[in-house]
Amino acid sequence: MYLLGYDIGSSSVKASLVDAQTGKCVASAFYPKQEAEIMAPQVGWAEQHPEKWWEHLKLATADVLLTSKVNSQEIKAIGISYQMHGLVCVDKNQQVLRPSIIWCDSRAVGIGEQAFNDLGSEKCLSHLLNSPGNFTASKLAWVKQNEPDVFAQIDKVMLPGDYIAMRLTGEVRTTISGLSEGMFWDFKEKQVAQFLLDYYGINASLIADIVPTFGEQGFVTQAAAQELGLHAGTPITYRAGDQPNNALSLNVFNPGEIASTAGTSGVVYGVNGQVQYDPLSRVNTFAHVNHTDNQTRLGVLLCVNGTGILNSWIKRNVAPEGISYDDMNQLSASVPIGSAGLSILPFGNGAERMLQNKKTGSVIYGVDFNRHNRSHILRAAQEGIVFSFKYGIDIMEQMGMEVKKIHAGKANMFLSKVFRDTLAGVTGATIELYNTDGAAGAAKGAGMGAGIYKDHDEAFASLEKLQVIEPNQTDIPAYQEAYGRWKKIIDNEMNK
Repeated sequence: MYLLGYDIGSSSVKASLVDAQTGKCVASAFYPKQEAEIMAPQVGWAEQHPEKWWEHLKLATADVLLTSKVNSQEIKAIGISYQMHGLVCVDKNQQVLRPSIIWCDSRAVGIGEQAFNDLGSEKCLSHLLNSPGNFTASKLAWVKQNEPDVFAQIDKVMLPGDYIAMRLTGEVRTTISGLSEGMFWDFKEKQVAQFLLDYYGINASLIADIVPTFGEQGFVTQAAAQELGLHAGTPITYRAGDQPNNALSLNVFNPGEIASTAGTSGVVYGVNGQVQYDPLSRVNTFAHVNHTDNQTRLGVLLCVNGTGILNSWIKRNVAPEGISYDDMNQLSASVPIGSAGLSILPFGNGAERMLQNKKTGSVIYGVDFNRHNRSHILRAAQEGIVFSFKYGIDIMEQMGMEVKKIHAGKANMFLSKVFRDTLAGVTGATIELYNTDGAAGAAKGAGMGAGIYKDHDEAFASLEKLQVIEPNQTDIPAYQEAYGRWKKIIDNEMNK
């Protein structure tokens, strides 16, 4: 008995096949092998063709079936994880009307800000838990304003994972978690956010039918089965955005539990058990995968856009030519905590929501030509990213969350001892590293939705813990001093 999970990212589409009894991944594959194209017809735009996601999904599915030699009839459920906040528009024949406006597209920022100002911060934050911002609803409003011919043909709007589910099942459906990430859900009224739709002049009929995050969401059609090599009638029983799904993959379900990633972007995602929001809307709040009317489980999301690009910029422009990331990590560990007074702000990849959408840019501060070398810069970059996490965690704690333990996959920047030790030292939290990924997590989510697992503890009983990092009490004062120095710089930048 097997479970199939898909992770629909903007860089690639991954498929993982999990043995339901052992919880082990028996095969995984991703396509394309080079990073997927993101079209940018104008500055600040980012689009992808949904059909490309489907093509990559077919290749990944064929790969895992061939590698594992599993009969598709043995796959009992399918789960889907997907890049959040994207907009897919289809007509009454389920044909895509334009390329998807994906998560990193910023064209709707002004539209969302205008809505926030016109509707009022109290109205938006108390009902949506966020500013309308640059989320899916605002992107749809942009289509309405700028592409009226396209808008007139729209039968339904979807998130990327909803589109993949539609291709699998022929059914256009979504979830409350998905609607909340698009700013389509009203937490106070517990229904579609009619007040925002009315403001944008959008008919609620464009919203897909709602299904539970876990449970029957449709069945693989004969046509999709023939394309993919799957068995017709296989149920789709789980779907969630990539960050809620990453938390699920790390068995993060309850208030106070934290999941983190540090790859292309840096993310801290914490679960809150009460309806709270940041009055400055510096972090985002969405329905977590296990949120229901009777059980409040909200995911509070901090995202630092400059994480991966700072590290790769340092590799290209500062580190010795041909050096690996592992070598960079070793060089950064050769200098003391605090990088001998050198501080870097990692905000050189556009506006950061955590900074109220202000563009501070990246700053390298305190360079001493007689003391500092490239190793200090390498360490200061990693410390700067960690300190931005700490800055956001402080906001979460102001919302009533208590951060004592951080779960993460042992990948990307969490491979660096400097990064791990700095995060533990400056937050005082224990860090637990696991062997997992989003597609495998989606497969286990499908197992929960299909009733194969009785609860998340059973689903993730086999989750492999690789390492535990406790804060070094002796080093905490040095981390706090370095963070305090860094924070003064960002405070000065914010007050300009």
